[in-house]
Amino acid sequence: MSAGRNHPAYWAFLVHRLSGIALAVFLPMHFWLLASALEGEGALQAKLRWTEQPLVLAGEWLVVVALAAHLAGGLRVLALEFLPWREWQKALAAVAAGFALAAGLAFALVR
Repeated sequence: MSAGRNHPAYWAFLVHRLSGIALAVFLPMHFWLLASALEGEGALQAKLRWTEQPLVLAGEWLVVVALAAHLAGGLRVLALEFLPWREWQKALAAVAAGFALAAGLAFALVR
């Protein structure tokens, strides 16, 4: 592995991109589920019962972590774009990862 791919900024970039792709895949499924409300209450309730499966609940947790990671990564990119460069900005990748994991843990504990 090259030295550039072992840098925290590379991993922050990779997590930001992958979380964006995961959210882009999730969003149409989410709208499809919500659109079932137009078919009536029974159709919506049937699909909502399906979401109570353990694998779906785990996927829901992963979506929350992906959303938090994408948000934190986006804020990191904004800081890199608009703030003057400082040494502490290297730590923003670690802060973004910590935020994403904390949000996922909070969601899992509430569930």
